[in-house]
Amino acid sequence: MFHVGMRINTFWKLHRWLPILFVAPRMVRELVGDSDSGLLGSRTVLGPGVRNVGFVQYWDSVESLREYARDSDRSHYSAWQEYYRDGTGDDAAVGIWHETYLVSDDAYETIYNDMPTHGLAACDDTDVVPATEHRKTAVERVDIG
Repeated sequence: MFHVGMRINTFWKLHRWLPILFVAPRMVRELVGDSDSGLLGSRTVLGPGVRNVGFVQYWDSVESLREYARDSDRSHYSAWQEYYRDGTGDDAAVGIWHETYLVSDDAYETIYNDMPTHGLAACDDTDVVPATEHRKTAVERVDIG
């Protein structure tokens, strides 16, 4: 199971968050249109408030999710690179987050960028640690292959 989304932190910086808002549904359509993508289902979630848009997705495997995320011929990879290249990831106008749950392994990994506590990070007794050094990638945060 994969939760992913964005939070608008600065409404007037439309040039920062609108591209992310528009590319996310395109990615879902791309995945839904490819029966071999590994995506089993996706639903859009809004809130809390008007700042947050996200998706709850079900995948056949974490390997399929990872392959999609890193495939340079697919929508996600270029959007991911552009987010950091154009400075969107630096000015905090929009926050992004994702949480990957490996149900069969009882494991998870999460990442929050320019976000207040949200999702799993907002649960009681959760320690939030920086995604640095040996935690820079999902593979390093939890052994997901």
